[in-house]
Amino acid sequence: MSTLPALQMSEEELFKVLSNSLYVGAQQESIKMVLSYCKASGLDPMQKPVHIVPMYCSTGQKDGKGYDIKAMRDVVMPGIGLYRIQASRSGEFAGTSEPEFGNDITEALDGIEITYPAWCKVTVKRLMANGIIAEFTAKEFWKENYATKGKDSKSPNTMWLKRPYAQVAKCAEAQALRKAFPEIGSQPTADEMEGKEIDITPAGNSSQIEHKELPEYPDDRFKEKLSGWLEAITSRKQTAEQLINTISTRYILSDVQKQSIKNIEVENADA
Repeated sequence: MSTLPALQMSEEELFKVLSNSLYVGAQQESIKMVLSYCKASGLDPMQKPVHIVPMYCSTGQKDGKGYDIKAMRDVVMPGIGLYRIQASRSGEFAGTSEPEFGNDITEALDGIEITYPAWCKVTVKRLMANGIIAEFTAKEFWKENYATKGKDSKSPNTMWLKRPYAQVAKCAEAQALRKAFPEIGSQPTADEMEGKEIDITPAGNSSQIEHKELPEYPDDRFKEKLSGWLEAITSRKQTAEQLINTISTRYILSDVQKQSIKNIEVENADA
């Protein structure tokens, strides 16, 4: 990995290139974090495998009246390209389907009229050790993923307004890649978290980041997914804990739902 051309440049030269091209306007500390991440992972920073996303964050502190103190922060997050690279490097990636879209919906969101697909479905294929090509499908709903102009607005931001199909397609592909290759990570991509709010805990607990305003997992959809999760756990692709952690990046699971997933592992421990 050390032979990557970009990583052969001096850090000063590479920093200038990234500052003036891929990460224009980003804080120096954020670009340095990107460089460190890429060097540690053997990634080419010129391919922009990670993104610097300005996000509205809760600092975990209170003002004199007891209200949360919030601020915009640069957060380094993986891009869809990083998950594609990692899947390809595994040697087991067997292709991705063309995105399939649900019916068009036209509505006004805070006075802005937009037509968007109700959902998008993407399937990622993985060559398993037994020679079988397994398919992992993710179905993501546009209303659950789109980014707004601001925290108090319902209207989509410029990118989601201009490219409503392409944006939700990237979210569906990212989720499908995580399902097919759980070992590549469970962190949402920049496209999925753009416009969302996160909570950055006070000093001393800075390693803990809690994602805010996640939707609760609907019981009907949870029941539909159980058979797929049963297969993933019984085939040892994921443990119950890994599965719960992955789902929890997107939805809030109730205690009953978490226990249902854990029961799958317990009931099939000797299978």
